[in-house]
Amino acid sequence: MAQAVRPRVIRWSPSVTLVPTRQCFNACGYCSFRVAPSVGDPRSEADWLGDQEAARQLARRPQAAEVLLLSGEVAPDALQRPRWFGRLVQLSRLALQQGRLPHTNAGPLSRREMAVLARFNPSMGLMLEGLGPAYDRAHRHAPSKRLAQRLTQLEQAGRLGLPFTTGLLLGLGESQRQRLEALELLALVQRQWGNLQEVILQPWRPDGEQARRLSEAERASLLETIAVARAILPPPVHLQLPPNLWPLTHLADALEAGIDDLGGIDTGDVINPSYPQATPAALAGVVAAAGYRLLPRLCVHDAWIPWLPARLRRAAERSRLLLQQAAASDC
Repeated sequence: MAQAVRPRVIRWSPSVTLVPTRQCFNACGYCSFRVAPSVGDPRSEADWLGDQEAARQLARRPQAAEVLLLSGEVAPDALQRPRWFGRLVQLSRLALQQGRLPHTNAGPLSRREMAVLARFNPSMGLMLEGLGPAYDRAHRHAPSKRLAQRLTQLEQAGRLGLPFTTGLLLGLGESQRQRLEALELLALVQRQWGNLQEVILQPWRPDGEQARRLSEAERASLLETIAVARAILPPPVHLQLPPNLWPLTHLADALEAGIDDLGGIDTGDVINPSYPQATPAALAGVVAAAGYRLLPRLCVHDAWIPWLPARLRRAAERSRLLLQQAAASDC
């Protein structure tokens, strides 16, 4: 009798998002997340996320193994920078104390800052976003979004041996050729350092009253980009697509094109709140109907766990065992 074909696996991370602050010295042309900082006003720090409120938010998501620290940025030379960075460290400590794994995405960091956070974060992230005139226009008032600075961050993470997530923000007016060039840059980074665990291919979507789903033409263009990314990027790099920004009725198309990860899933999307998250059960049903199996993962993918310092490696192995037990009990 012929052996049954084992279902292909799609991963996702049970996640809770903590936002230390929405204040950001960048002013990107497309951002609905940012709040303008109160320059020189120390009272603005009163709005930063404190330990007690963070603990309350974590308590509402007990099943979330990943704690995504997603923050607006304080300028590198600002007086508030050390205190802001101290918040990132303290929130990372809080996550670990609760048996969770923090994953920080808070903009470019100095080498010292990244090295300190790497003691508490088994993985970190920073979007490359893209290259070309469309991004130059969107980032005209965003000093930390310069391409050279973003690439320096990827190299810095590689030198530190830090499992890293990056990605492209697609649909700002860039060409397919410019998408290809950005993917080729990421492939070069991976071949040199080997620490890119996943690349996010994130469709840009207008928020608020202008919110709208992807058109058929936009989906076709993105499917082409996904296929190109899978061909260009080395096989160990996972390809992630945020499922709330892609119609569930067409998710199978994205999986066939090369997507194998659906990213961290909270109850909502703090960057794109107008695009509701499907429940993990709903996603599992769609994925299964397409011939795949949806399984949870940590913020650090399995292949990169051996890279971690001993303390973080033990924490990741404990968390992975708990996830596996929870997934088995759901079967």
